Amino acid sequence: MYSGATGIWERIRESWRDPMVRRNAGYLMAGKMIGLGLVLLLISKWYLPAAAYADTAPALPPPNVNAINTVWTLVAAYLVFCMQVGFVMLESGFARSRETVNILVEGIADTCICGVTFWLWGFAFMFCPGTPWIGTTGFMLHGLPATYGTTGVPLLAYWVFQYAFADTCSTVTSGAMIGRCDFIGDLLYSVGVTGFIYPIIGHWAWGPDGWLANLNPVNFHDFAGSTVVHTIGGTISLAGAIALGPRLGRVF
Repeated sequence: MYSGATGIWERIRESWRDPMVRRNAGYLMAGKMIGLGLVLLLISKWYLPAAAYADTAPALPPPNVNAINTVWTLVAAYLVFCMQVGFVMLESGFARSRETVNILVEGIADTCICGVTFWLWGFAFMFCPGTPWIGTTGFMLHGLPATYGTTGVPLLAYWVFQYAFADTCSTVTSGAMIGRCDFIGDLLYSVGVTGFIYPIIGHWAWGPDGWLANLNPVNFHDFAGSTVVHTIGGTISLAGAIALGPRLGRVF
């Protein structure tokens, strides 16, 4: 038996000697890098080249960027992305060994799908003005100010931070769906959660004109995403588990 930090490193070395583990780890890393690269390529193609509008748009003064707020936002985004490691470990521990690869690939697919949907329309649905129920402006981050609100955080940095939370909500759902649906089902609920359910309900609480955020006489306050992120993800997971039933072959 292993104990303490020595035991952890021994288990890691023992697992790494398995060629199957090394191959799966390589696939996970390669898939993650390819997915993130595609997301960044799409954003850089449609959002970053502001020079295309330089001839028609008047010159704007430099944005008032708050360096401390920006650094903290990016550090927090990195920490939220690190939650994905915890989710994968938790879900792999509760699932059967044959489902481990599916969990890893589904985590990669979640990140890629969420990056595209949250950039195309998810951020607009959630954080841009519109109606009390859904945002109707800012699709593909176009037409938005250089910084978000009065925070002094550049828009793209704020998007990365909120993208991490959207990805987290979908990954919360994946824990209940593993073993209950196939990979096509994973892709479908990932689009549904990150593209529609999470941003629309999130607009109610975090949007500038959301009906919960402007509720009278006492407006709604969320603490660290406990409702907007985790309660939404948990509720979707419960609904999926009830609809699909127990995992095949599991006896309780």
